[in-house]
Amino acid sequence: MVQSLGDLLDRATPNEPDAASGRLRDTAIYRGVASTDGRLFSSLDRLGGTEPPHTKAHLEEHLLRNFIRYGRPFLPEGRENLWEIMVIAEHHGLPTRLLDWTHSPLVAAHFATLASKEGMDRTVWKLNWKAVHKKFGLRDLVFLVDDLDALLKERGLPSAWEFLNKPPADKQFVCVLEPPAVTQRLAVQSGVFTLCATKDQSLDQILEENGLSEAVTQFVIPAVKTDYVRDQLDLCTLDERRLFPGLDGIAAELRRYYSASGECSRAVLENAGSEL
Repeated sequence: MVQSLGDLLDRATPNEPDAASGRLRDTAIYRGVASTDGRLFSSLDRLGGTEPPHTKAHLEEHLLRNFIRYGRPFLPEGRENLWEIMVIAEHHGLPTRLLDWTHSPLVAAHFATLASKEGMDRTVWKLNWKAVHKKFGLRDLVFLVDDLDALLKERGLPSAWEFLNKPPADKQFVCVLEPPAVTQRLAVQSGVFTLCATKDQSLDQILEENGLSEAVTQFVIPAVKTDYVRDQLDLCTLDERRLFPGLDGIAAELRRYYSASGECSRAVLENAGSEL
């Protein structure tokens, strides 16, 4: 159980210096959610519900094609790469197989404590992505979109569209994708994504089946400490105004900060989700 922000930072800080820099550099990624159910569902996993999940995963290609079809006038010029488009689509609320993470445990704690759910414990997940890449024979680097395209070609996998539609069942992998900063929000939140080759299993299932259960750690913030951690985050200026640049973020912070119940702005949650 995490009792404070300092406690979370202590747990996130490596015990040994990084071999390359000699500093206590943490290379893990983090995700904050307002639950402790132990599942790592993408928005595509949750489309159609989670009992059972994945019931509408076959619609992924249709979702993306229609997003491009109707969204073309609003997409930034030069964004033709499918993976970049998927990032933009996820950012705007389209269900995709991407799962949001951040390099910062503090940003993850912000999202874990943002939603007003009284009596509910919160979770900050920590993923040792280097162990995941090593298991699947991937480079010891966070992938860029070009790296992902190169991986498909190197392993004799189909093109991006074909891969999404029918990924080879015998060539499972999970990678961490750090796309270009297509939005200011993605940049200030130090956002990254995990991408799984399959779309009919949750990330926690894939990790367990591949002997990677120890690559993920669950830090639980008990319900009685949620407001305390939330107040510490505000003291450190980890809030909506900084993490959601723009008028929506300013309004959301002010609404939550001056609310007696601590209720946050529904607008920001609906636009960006209550977890990362």
